[in-house]
Amino acid sequence: MITHDQYLATRRFGALDGVRAIAAVLVVVFHYGGPNWVRANGWIGVHLFFVLSGFLITTLALREEDRNGRVSLAEFYIRRAFRILPVYYVVIGVVVVFAYFRGMGLRHSGIVAALPWNLTFLGEYHQMTLFGQAWTLGVEQKFYLVWPLLAFGVGALGFVKRLSLSLGLVALMLALIPFMPYAGAYSPILIGCTLAIVLHHRKGFAALRVFTHPVAGLVVAAALVAVQTMFGEIAEFLSDEGGSITGTLYIVLAALLVPSLVAGGGPLAWVLSRRPMRFIGERSYSLYLMQGVVAVALAGAIPQFAPHRTLTAVAVTIVGLLAADLLYRWVEVPMIDVGRRIITRRRAKKTEAPAAEVAEPALVTA
Repeated sequence: MITHDQYLATRRFGALDGVRAIAAVLVVVFHYGGPNWVRANGWIGVHLFFVLSGFLITTLALREEDRNGRVSLAEFYIRRAFRILPVYYVVIGVVVVFAYFRGMGLRHSGIVAALPWNLTFLGEYHQMTLFGQAWTLGVEQKFYLVWPLLAFGVGALGFVKRLSLSLGLVALMLALIPFMPYAGAYSPILIGCTLAIVLHHRKGFAALRVFTHPVAGLVVAAALVAVQTMFGEIAEFLSDEGGSITGTLYIVLAALLVPSLVAGGGPLAWVLSRRPMRFIGERSYSLYLMQGVVAVALAGAIPQFAPHRTLTAVAVTIVGLLAADLLYRWVEVPMIDVGRRIITRRRAKKTEAPAAEVAEPALVTA
């Protein structure tokens, strides 16, 4: 276990890449693993992504505020834009081209009708063939737009006010589940934000100190798996009862697992930090985006992969990772570098002096 000062100095949360790897594979298994994997409830992997996004983005902002006295919203949006948008639009292009040459009929398949919605990150309201998972990106983009403004754009907020804001927004989103589609999807992101706020504060870190113990991490992980297998179907999780009770319990457990992974060490953190887990985690975004196209292409090329079963899920994961690796190397990393250079130039212009190239904070894996 590490101290609060050591936690604040940590630049890389390697074990969280492992969590992202598991979350991405769970989603693929849910989509293509068939009935043998029903009880695994792989769809819940999306909510693990959401918790990590809220935690990492808020942690990054809090540390920037400590260093500079404020958070540069312009730089935040530049980093997010060059991290999320380029590969997202590349994959949309792949979907459209693939569907066209496969003879799916862009209008008949609904791709043309859904395209404006997906291009503007409103995919949760009109899902596109081969790209239905884009709804989660719509949710995250709205979070990226609004949360920094509320939490960091109106001046420096104290710990109590910022914590009250995040908890109040969690309660609001849970209350809106029966009335607003996808409202429940924002609560795991905001619970991740709440965790970041608590851990960043010295007394908050002390209050959660018990959860940084490796044994506590194993216990929480076991409880997480137990609750995950309790769900019947995704509709139960997203319903009023499931989303506000059992679903919230799962999300809170996911958040309470994070302290042991970022500040506790132990066998679980060690496994999740291994190179294969980091490899998948770093490419999980592109894998998540490409899974639909890969699955249809595999089914068309090799009929044995058409039925949804374990072998199909394994094949989609492997081929999807190969495609994701290309996107990671040729699109994601180069475009992140472009964002860094833009920030460097902005800073140089402000100071009217040469500025050192800006490095993307290593802990941000969202």
